[in-house]
Amino acid sequence: MINSWLGIIAALVLSYLLGALPTGYLVGRLRGLDIRTLGSGNTGATNVMRTLGLPAGVMVLIIDAAKGFLAVAWVPGLTPYPEFDWLRVACGLAAVLGHTFTLFLKFKGGKGVATTGGVLLALAPMAGVAALLIFACIVALTKTVSAGSLISALLLPPLVWILGEAGQGYSILLMSLLLAVLIIVRHSGNIQRLRNGTEHKIGQRVEVKNHEGEQS
Repeated sequence: MINSWLGIIAALVLSYLLGALPTGYLVGRLRGLDIRTLGSGNTGATNVMRTLGLPAGVMVLIIDAAKGFLAVAWVPGLTPYPEFDWLRVACGLAAVLGHTFTLFLKFKGGKGVATTGGVLLALAPMAGVAALLIFACIVALTKTVSAGSLISALLLPPLVWILGEAGQGYSILLMSLLLAVLIIVRHSGNIQRLRNGTEHKIGQRVEVKNHEGEQS
């Protein structure tokens, strides 16, 4: 029993560390830059794309999503309970929290959208794909990434329920609710800018600034 619990704790810690990998920051450092001082100060794929170019942004997006996917699809297999939804959910949540509150950047990380997407593709693929399509449609219509992130997050729990992917004991449904709340809270600044009509749009030039900024 002790070994089982140690295995579970190790899996959660590994999932957190996997999520905590500060991809955008590291990609910037490879070019001798600190992404936190560029554009919006955002370490996520959107700001990386705006300031470092499309290839760098796509790389960050894919790696951040892969962190969530691997935390669910790979890490639980290292424990005695790889088939349990509750453990897969816990590892997914740990990865998103790692991304959002990374110890490598003084617990100031991203908003968790891409990592949540990876978790969903592993846990609730139909809901994950549906949310991705909604995100793409909203971004195409509004030219605003944050609007797509917020609306897809709001619709995520209903999608999980309607598509029958709630999981054992509704564990995946509960996870989708928690992640939706986390994403919305982390986008509080974006919500205010959307209300004020000052939110950055795709293709809009972003000035370099030198402050910590908010993360995504």
